Amino acid sequence: MAKMHADEVKRLKENLKAKGYKLTPQRRAIVDCIVSSEGKHLTAEEIYDLVKEDCAEIGLATVYRTIAMLEELGIVSRLELGDNISRYEIVHEEENHQHHHLICNNCSKVLEVEGDLLDILEQNIEEKYKFKIKNHSVRFFGICYECSKEEQ
Repeated sequence: MAKMHADEVKRLKENLKAKGYKLTPQRRAIVDCIVSSEGKHLTAEEIYDLVKEDCAEIGLATVYRTIAMLEELGIVSRLELGDNISRYEIVHEEENHQHHHLICNNCSKVLEVEGDLLDILEQNIEEKYKFKIKNHSVRFFGICYECSKEEQ
């Protein structure tokens, strides 16, 4: 996934303000943390640990509330990897759907698949079932390249 550009970060923050949310220093720190950690798929606790380094007065409850608000606004999305731990990532304006993920069963590494590979399948489903798809999420589980080299 491409890193967020400064103008996209600015748009994201303006979007928060436009929807009536004050961009408090704590919320700004959380958004900045998620943006700067793009591709790492952080848990709320990991976000809290990183934000606490620069914003010592922040509480874990504030992080959870802010993440929930950002998810509700469509700014971040929750990623479930089958281990009952929620991870979060930024949603890019140009994405029609969540991107796909490759999850290693051995080391738990998460890789992002670039591009939406399901456009034709999605079109067929919409035509056959008269069902308007708004989003989809695909996760592939297997063994990453590094772990497969170790098994040999």
